[in-house]
Amino acid sequence: MQLKNAVVLVTGANRGIGAEFVAQLKERGASRIYATARDASAIAADGVEPIQLDITDPSQIKAVAAAADDVQVLINNAGVATGTSLVSGDVAEIRREMDTNFFGPLLMTQAFAPILKTNGGGAILNVVSALSWFTIPVAGAYAASKAATWSLTDSTRLELADQGTHVVGVHMGLVDTDMAAGSDGPKITPRALVDAGLDAIESGHDEVLADDWAKLVKSGLTLDPAQRYEQLFAALSES
Repeated sequence: MQLKNAVVLVTGANRGIGAEFVAQLKERGASRIYATARDASAIAADGVEPIQLDITDPSQIKAVAAAADDVQVLINNAGVATGTSLVSGDVAEIRREMDTNFFGPLLMTQAFAPILKTNGGGAILNVVSALSWFTIPVAGAYAASKAATWSLTDSTRLELADQGTHVVGVHMGLVDTDMAAGSDGPKITPRALVDAGLDAIESGHDEVLADDWAKLVKSGLTLDPAQRYEQLFAALSES
């Protein structure tokens, strides 16, 4: 899948990683970019088509799919992190993370899969996280939602293979955006993350480990839980 002259839709395009996707898609020559956000007026990029979209609202998703039926690449980037634990956290906040981080990409995929098929197969890129493979007490809800999104990515890759749709999952640790402003530790730049994700679309790679932290976490999945978390917490204390 080449991005030059492609028609692409990006969710959560008003800031951070989403805005960087828009900028790099323009650099790579995408012919049309639908940039979506809950508040379309917050999208400052020139040369794009801003669209209001709350990915937790099925009716809005249906309307956007009807209006953007020429899409060839779907980038599921929109997400939320509430810092809610699973045991003591507000269930409403836990549901909000699941609705945004899992059900949102799921509903977008369901809406746009037929469109991608009609337009030649195309690609879907899901912004996941290294927190799909581990957790910490203050990020229980976020990690659970991202673990579900990892499963969504694998499942839809298999389900959409026959129609020629390439599904990419992008995993990373901290990214230097507003969402991670209060977190310490090494941070990858949005540009480096987005560059790796778009390269995967064009090269046909299925999974992106965008930084050293994602690689470390993935490498420990064969360990017993106690060993795995001992390794991860030791790495966190050194960062």
